[in-house]
Amino acid sequence: MPKRSTLLTGMTAALALATAPTVHYARAEAPPPRPNIIVILTDDMGFSDLGCYGSEIHTPNLDALAARGLRFTQFYNTARCCPTRASILTGLYPHQADMGHMVGSHPDLDGYVGELSHNAVTIAEVLRPAGYATYCVGKWHVTSHLKDDKRNWPLQRGFDHYYGILGGAANYFDPDTLCHDNTRLSAAADPDYKPEHYYLTDAITDHATRFISTQVQQKPGQPFFMYVAYTAAHWPLQAPDAQIAQNKGVYDGGYEPIRLARFAREKELGVINPAWDLSNQFGDWNTVERKPWEARCMEVYAAQVTRMDQGVGKIAATLQAAGQLDNTLLLFLQDNGACAENMNRKADAPLPGPQSTFISYGQGWANVSNTPFRMYKHFVHEGGIATPLIAHWPAGLHRTGELESQPGHLIDVMATCVELSGAKYPTEFAGQPIQPLEGVSLLPAFRSQPLERHNPIFWEHEGNRALRLGQWKLVAKGPRGAWELYDMTRDRTEMHDLAGTMPEKVTEITALWEKWARHTHAIPWPYGLPYGKKGTAGKAAAAE
Repeated sequence: MPKRSTLLTGMTAALALATAPTVHYARAEAPPPRPNIIVILTDDMGFSDLGCYGSEIHTPNLDALAARGLRFTQFYNTARCCPTRASILTGLYPHQADMGHMVGSHPDLDGYVGELSHNAVTIAEVLRPAGYATYCVGKWHVTSHLKDDKRNWPLQRGFDHYYGILGGAANYFDPDTLCHDNTRLSAAADPDYKPEHYYLTDAITDHATRFISTQVQQKPGQPFFMYVAYTAAHWPLQAPDAQIAQNKGVYDGGYEPIRLARFAREKELGVINPAWDLSNQFGDWNTVERKPWEARCMEVYAAQVTRMDQGVGKIAATLQAAGQLDNTLLLFLQDNGACAENMNRKADAPLPGPQSTFISYGQGWANVSNTPFRMYKHFVHEGGIATPLIAHWPAGLHRTGELESQPGHLIDVMATCVELSGAKYPTEFAGQPIQPLEGVSLLPAFRSQPLERHNPIFWEHEGNRALRLGQWKLVAKGPRGAWELYDMTRDRTEMHDLAGTMPEKVTEITALWEKWARHTHAIPWPYGLPYGKKGTAGKAAAAE
């Protein structure tokens, strides 16, 4: 790993801590007033892509929040964008919110309809009746209807105001599916937002800070909930030239030096167990023909991450200036693991970065982003589902700069918001019966207490399936993949399969997974054997 990147990481992290505003941590016995809550979700990033989780990428603002907050080391998403967004918004497993796959995917199969269910409520729909203002900024991606049918647009799902893209990905310099409140528009035709140079990450940040400032000025005593869903660092690899230039040369040595440096840093930080093996390296840099092009891919990706981090810093600074930072719970996490999809990675592809390119960074760099874990987005091995979670709340956290190793999941975010806000989670909403919450509040972890989780954590996506029960994880790849069993305390990188030596444990845990899958409509699948057929036959099987 080049010395330059190592030195920059140390210098910028120290600078962020030295220049960040002073925060006074409350230790009074009386609980603070109901906090503001901001959930920040990023896109297609790996477990090790933040400086405070081992990266060389410049993320001083998130590093500073982590140093003053709490870092979860075993938090989980659902392995894919739409399912994660449905789960984090509703506090249910994706299939219970009808988003077991992607938007509009299988409208005739319960669990996979691809439209956010109305038998589920969003955090906004729960908190608004409790007196919270509600804002959504960024990527929505839980409806296939992007024109006239607005029933599942943000304002129809409990949010007072919205700015962002309704779809799943967009050109960062000229996004389609852009929407402000209930109005579709183009960046060039927006009458209220005219920056000198449009860049989607900055636009998301600017609208988040504008909403905060307006809310505090107009209704200073009202708490608010904000969901900020950045598209960074999802392809296409596009970023301002000056931002990309800051990473020049950092990745010229290829995959392995960066990956090994991250692995060492993760152990030093304590976010992984030093006894775990590093998963297998993907890609041989010696055989890469277009090394400058390949290094440039990671330079642009890192620029996208840094630009997002700068946005988080602006949000925190806006809160501080408004006197709201101390009593705002900030939760930062990612929607899935790093993305190994090969978008336009052709032999004659131009250098990524400008508006005219539409390229992804590929499997080699995704393997680096997911250090030390196996697999990627789509899959439910740890590389697909492990996410950082940073919690920052000076007035309410009883811990600062610490690590939390209790496993948690997206379904826990709604339960946390309900407890903090004093809201009542409904059994019925807008005339529809509402499914019970699946998650648990994270507040006990904020106070160094055990989470009150009585059930395992479950996954299913595209036939990839898993269950986490204490130290044990059962996981399989694909509809016909055999179950694998891992001891997460000794082997979270999933390098030593125990299924062959512990068949009784596999049988015991498999039964729990299948019971959950039928309860949540995670089976039958739209993928065929071994768990049912497509369409109405599958629906009938689910009722058995």
